[in-house]
Amino acid sequence: MSAPARLALTRAISPRLVDCELTHLARTPIDLARAEAQHAAYEAALRGLGCTVRRVAPAPGHADSVFIEDTAVVLDEVAVITRPGAASRRGEVPAVEAALAPLRPLARITDPGTLDGGDVLVAGRRIWIGLTGRTNAAGIAQFRDAVAPHGYSVQAVPVTGCLHLKTAVTAVDEATVLVNPAWVDPAAFAPLALLAVDPAEPMGANVLRVGDVLLYADAYPRTLARLRAHGATVTTVDASELAKAEGAVTCCSLVMRG
Repeated sequence: MSAPARLALTRAISPRLVDCELTHLARTPIDLARAEAQHAAYEAALRGLGCTVRRVAPAPGHADSVFIEDTAVVLDEVAVITRPGAASRRGEVPAVEAALAPLRPLARITDPGTLDGGDVLVAGRRIWIGLTGRTNAAGIAQFRDAVAPHGYSVQAVPVTGCLHLKTAVTAVDEATVLVNPAWVDPAAFAPLALLAVDPAEPMGANVLRVGDVLLYADAYPRTLARLRAHGATVTTVDASELAKAEGAVTCCSLVMRG
């Protein structure tokens, strides 16, 4: 049986990336040309994993617009259009909504709710959403109402010390999560198996599942060894410039079944 078709929506890096929102990192110089090259290699890696890559219309005036994950959560049955917690990012949403409208029925997070896609972790029919500075209880309640008719359960999870839930934990497969236990309570993800990041690599918990393969930043070799020892097949990319903007591999695409 052939693998299911997958589509990955991406977005060009804004020339204003150097002005990105920062919450937990100090601002350091970003090499824009290098960031663009890394992003192009990331898109090439997605193609190599069988995705059709489609760029949403660029948003050059929005510094964080390459981090398209935060604007929507795409499930097989519905796409939830978010209301980002940073007001400066809300102008990123309409073009993503327009791109998703032909592909899925849409639901929307509305005021007073806020929700960033980076706070939403899906494993099978279970969804965890981080309570963070970007996602509030009203946004989580609206999301729960949107997905409950499709058989999904939603659990709120407090997050400390990092920007988004998926900075602290991501799914390795439908039965295992990669987690930094300093930033989120691992017990919240029971009964899933837990794979901890190497303590020397606290930012190493962000991995993107594309079918049976994981896309992972090459900056975390010790955690990479743990993933491979677990039996995961991993493709690595250089995301070092995007990491300076609090971005990671999940942030730069919306991967969905075609």
